[in-house]
Amino acid sequence: MSDNTNSQSRRSFLKIAGIAGATGVGTLFNPILSKATDKVDANKPLEKMPTRPFGKTGVNVSILGLGTMFDVVSNQLLLKQALKWGVNYWDTADCYSGGNSEKGMGKFFTKYPETRKDVFLVTKSCARKPEGMTKLLNQSFERMQTNYIDLYFAHGIKDISEVNDDTRRWVEDAKKAGKIKFFGFSTHSNMEKCMMAASKMDWIDGIMMTYNYRIMNTPEMKEAVAACTEAKIGLTAMKAQAMAQEKEKDNTETELEMIDRFMKLGYTDKQAKMKIVWEVPEIASIASQMPNMTILAANTAAALNSTKISAIEQELTQKYAYETASNYCRGCTDICESALNNEVPVGDVMRCLMYSRQYQDRELAKSVFYQIPEQTRKSMIEIDYSKAEKKCPHKMSIANLMRQAVEELA
Repeated sequence: MSDNTNSQSRRSFLKIAGIAGATGVGTLFNPILSKATDKVDANKPLEKMPTRPFGKTGVNVSILGLGTMFDVVSNQLLLKQALKWGVNYWDTADCYSGGNSEKGMGKFFTKYPETRKDVFLVTKSCARKPEGMTKLLNQSFERMQTNYIDLYFAHGIKDISEVNDDTRRWVEDAKKAGKIKFFGFSTHSNMEKCMMAASKMDWIDGIMMTYNYRIMNTPEMKEAVAACTEAKIGLTAMKAQAMAQEKEKDNTETELEMIDRFMKLGYTDKQAKMKIVWEVPEIASIASQMPNMTILAANTAAALNSTKISAIEQELTQKYAYETASNYCRGCTDICESALNNEVPVGDVMRCLMYSRQYQDRELAKSVFYQIPEQTRKSMIEIDYSKAEKKCPHKMSIANLMRQAVEELA
């Protein structure tokens, strides 16, 4: 067989594997996953899910967290199975699935009230002012049928100024009243700057940030993680599989070699990318979007598998990240958005493209896209993005991506 034919065969196989990986199915080459999906005892976990300390909280959480940006009301069996498999970190927000994420958890806790104590429950506030946070917290209590939240986040901050002294006083009062145990924020944008600033704020207990093989080895992120670890802030990784915004292209030779090696270890590429994040002990948990049982089983299998990702695979992922840098937005939005006088929320649009193209969830993508003001959405096609593209450290085709988002999601 010629090298070209062999390469074509591998590409054909990887397309099949990619479909499996996108839905979390890895049974073709993961015997542990086969156990998880076919032979699991429904009444107990497959094995003991590994846990890690969450910062200074004194609480241990599962290294795999249940992300719930979906209609949890209709996915009660998934919640039950997640808890049986030891996934006790449950992540939601007031805005997820139009409230059906929180409502679904409330339905579950109403039916199984004894499980509430076993869940490290995380939800988020889209409000910033204290009165708005109080309103949304009370709404979360009603929806989720609970009278306390383990970890309450300010949702999706872009700058540390969004959590200030007013926020701190609100947090102190909420903790004294027993309404929340811990507080922090999530961030998709300018993560490293937000984390560095938070490391000097002794009332921040936890941070959820975009963190994956494309970002984790940069000097800025390493410094931010070290500072937060020194401050004993619990860290949760999201977007751990680093799904790109650009449409899928032909596999590169580096990608083919990388996935070949992952498969020999018994992992899909998506499982392996999570394993790479788990190799960093400072990361307490990965919050992964898991809307169905196959993805839950695949991610659980990866968490239970003790096979290490070697330095060779790590080097290949870094090489691949370098070769495809222009396909992936790293959230440094203070650079591109300031070049556009903050007329377009580039980072939010990039997330919409990722949801649509990689999560294959167009409804989620549209729901986030339509939170952008109508006038901004209409103007996105006409704006000159040349200054933003010139400043982008990774040379992303910002103009094309913004216009594609309008065409795909409007």
